[in-house]
Amino acid sequence: MKLNRIDLSKSLDKQTYKTLHSGLAQKLGELQRRAREAGVPVVIVFEGWDAAGKGTLINKLILALDPRGFNVHPTNPPTEEERLRPFLWRFWTRTPARGRIAVFDRSWYGRVLVERVDKVVSREDWQAAYEDIDSFERQLAHDGGVIIKFFLHISRKEQKKRFKKLLGNPATEWKVSKEDWRHHKQYPKYAKAVEEMIDRTSPDWAPWTVIEAHDERFATVKMMKTAIAAIERRLTRAGPAAAVTLRPSRIRSSMLDRADLSLSLNRAEYENRIDDLQKRMRDVEHELYRKRIPLVILFEGWDAAGKGGNIRRLVSHLDPRGYEVVPIIAPNDVEKAHHYLWRFWNPFPKAGHIAVFDRSWYGRVMVERVEKFCAEAEWKRAYREINEMEQQWVRFGAILVKFWLHIDKETQLARFTDRQNTPYKKWKITDEDWRNREKWGPYKAAVDEMLARTSTACAPWTIVEANCKLHARVKALTTVIEAAEKRLSD
Repeated sequence: MKLNRIDLSKSLDKQTYKTLHSGLAQKLGELQRRAREAGVPVVIVFEGWDAAGKGTLINKLILALDPRGFNVHPTNPPTEEERLRPFLWRFWTRTPARGRIAVFDRSWYGRVLVERVDKVVSREDWQAAYEDIDSFERQLAHDGGVIIKFFLHISRKEQKKRFKKLLGNPATEWKVSKEDWRHHKQYPKYAKAVEEMIDRTSPDWAPWTVIEAHDERFATVKMMKTAIAAIERRLTRAGPAAAVTLRPSRIRSSMLDRADLSLSLNRAEYENRIDDLQKRMRDVEHELYRKRIPLVILFEGWDAAGKGGNIRRLVSHLDPRGYEVVPIIAPNDVEKAHHYLWRFWNPFPKAGHIAVFDRSWYGRVMVERVEKFCAEAEWKRAYREINEMEQQWVRFGAILVKFWLHIDKETQLARFTDRQNTPYKKWKITDEDWRNREKWGPYKAAVDEMLARTSTACAPWTIVEANCKLHARVKALTTVIEAAEKRLSD
């Protein structure tokens, strides 16, 4: 894409515009209703030169829509709160629910435009952002969403002319800042960055449309026609998610079968070690806060494997202002209306804080897979999506520790029976626990594949031998402390 080859002389006369606009606005309103009924989320991105008319075109777009069905998100430089999380966090949390429209006035592309040219981030960071953006948009599109991206193009000469016009009116002079003039001087550098951005981020599921924006009427009509075509294409593409082909998982031997479940600690040894570990964990929390390093810990495991007990011992000496335990249960209606990873991006801890997930995003490839709560294509696609999310978190600087608490069937049966026969423990056991136990084989197969496909160099799994609860608690605490101390010493 070469911006200097684009014909910016395109225009529409007033009468032609008036005739076209009325029909296009009516069509957009109709498509909004159809998208809402079909549960299709729509993301519309407006990027472009300063003074290219983004605000004007956004206004033209939303005037055709039911205001109850969309949100407009102006994207400014990240706040302090946003800087303490991965750069896509503030966009993930604003993705629309199914049937709604999200309009972004500037977007995640600021990382490869303004932040790149102005050297707010390193070359390594903005280069890595291309990979993160690709996975972000692909995940939304493969989940059934529509992504429409506009770049409003004007010449350098036209930009200068518009700046002067804005400055000539007391009501609009505030719109032109010193930074705008600095970017105007950097026009060639920005043009190079824009061309690279368009070339590298125009896949079939999220292509760029360059809008020739010298003439407002022409730009409006092209924008509306493009949005209509994109939404119509998605609404006519009915049916299940596309099939996903996975390479055979490299399970030479089960990680679970290799676990030595005879490992144990006696009570005296446990009491001798646990207090020291908990004090070290408290020191780790303080050091993580001081160095602004986020820590994410997740616990998965068999029912009755001891996740709750492990979490209690892990956080018992921590400052409650510095951590959050995130219990994961079946998604509610709001969570179901978003991409399944949306609810896990939301509680990502800010830098220097700790998040402990009691169950996690891995439900997609375990419970949802075995119980058929999602389509086969969805859980197969999830392995890649999960690896990408975890890689982004680690690249941001997070420490990620993943535990699978492993017990054998006999131990589980003994714990189930104890819960059922002990009045104050009875609330812990449900009919669903017994039903899930009957599916031990399918669940084990799902866990084995999950471990094989998602134990990566940046986010490996740790199997915790949990037949002995005391051993499990010490191993989990030791693993977290060692991972944190290693990072703190780097």
